[in-house]
Amino acid sequence: MLQKRLAGPGAAARKYDLITALGAHALSLGKHDQRLVLRFITLLTARYNWARDELSIGQREIARLWSCNERTVKRELAKLRAMGWLVVKRQGARGRVATYGIDSAAMLEATRAIWPEVGPDFALRLEGVPAETVVPFPVKGTVKAPEIDEATEWGLARAVLFAEDQGRFGAWIQALTRAGRAGGRLTLKAPSRFHAAYVQAHLESVLLRACREVDDAVGSIEIIT
Repeated sequence: MLQKRLAGPGAAARKYDLITALGAHALSLGKHDQRLVLRFITLLTARYNWARDELSIGQREIARLWSCNERTVKRELAKLRAMGWLVVKRQGARGRVATYGIDSAAMLEATRAIWPEVGPDFALRLEGVPAETVVPFPVKGTVKAPEIDEATEWGLARAVLFAEDQGRFGAWIQALTRAGRAGGRLTLKAPSRFHAAYVQAHLESVLLRACREVDDAVGSIEIIT
């Protein structure tokens, strides 16, 4: 997980990941929530002082930046504070504007559901999993062929997938187990959330095609953990 304070070695990349997560999250929302997140992103990129970890800007200036009135600014800032994304560090007083900080951990938690849609590598990075833990592709010939005495659509499809690509089978498919079936929907279980996200994003069509080769009643595949 990204640190609360985005400073130090690798900070630039972490800021980029944070903005990416916020942008992808915004695109998954309705137009009103989407506008709020877009306004927040613009405030961060235009006026946030990352070195000091603070935002010090008046509501009138924010209104100009957002092309809205100050009443809208007050409402949107209140929403961002309620969400935990924006934190008051110093209240405005005697003509001085308020100073805010951000809670990147709260933002990342709110955007977690969209990480796999950006990409499995992105999700893995934000989870804080070291790159060396990514599943390696086995050398051809080192993967054991699957047993085909399991006469289910998945048992037979595994044999088809093994014959097509042993490396891919050993890295991503071998660990998948049949969790059940409801009508034309086949459910497979993966050993981890990252594994499930990768397979769903990159191999779902491959698995579905193989399953339909042995049972054309299979209409969709779901990967769970």
